Amino acid sequence: MDKLLYLLPALGCPVGMGAMMWFMMKRPGSGQQAQQPGSLAAQDQEIAGLRAEVDQLRAGQRTPAASEDRGAE
Repeated sequence: MDKLLYLLPALGCPVGMGAMMWFMMKRPGSGQQAQQPGSLAAQDQEIAGLRAEVDQLRAGQRTPAASEDRGAE
């Protein structure tokens, strides 16, 4: 009987974790399914715009550094 008490928490943890995973997968409107197709396209456009802005800023930082090196020579 004492060994059963030690075994019960060891079995309860994996069973509880499996139940939580099952409930999370069955819950409606969770994760990727909740996003609207239109909002995903808007997010992609915003990300593309931000990446273009970052590229412009990086290009602007490279240009003055190159001109400073020429002035030192």
